[in-house]
Amino acid sequence: MYEEYFSKRVSQLRTAKGISARDMSLSLGQSESYINKIENGKAFPSMQVFFYICEYFGITPKDFFDEGTSNPALMNDLVKDLNTLDEKQILNIHEVIKGLKK
Repeated sequence: MYEEYFSKRVSQLRTAKGISARDMSLSLGQSESYINKIENGKAFPSMQVFFYICEYFGITPKDFFDEGTSNPALMNDLVKDLNTLDEKQILNIHEVIKGLKK
């Protein structure tokens, strides 16, 4: 169950980042086919490599397992940007978001 979720999540996050499995594998210091094997359920990373994967995506392990967020790195960036705004600006953005949801 968790292995299947893990495989799909790596694929989802990698695709959202627009990177190939080969390039990601090499960026992590692994063989060319490493991420492909994970995504196909033929391999499972060590805890250390899992942390490297999260770092690669710019997310926390908690973000990795948050099924409700399809692009956690983008959400983290958005929150960082919101934290630089004053209350009036945040309220304006909130109104825009509410309008977009309609």
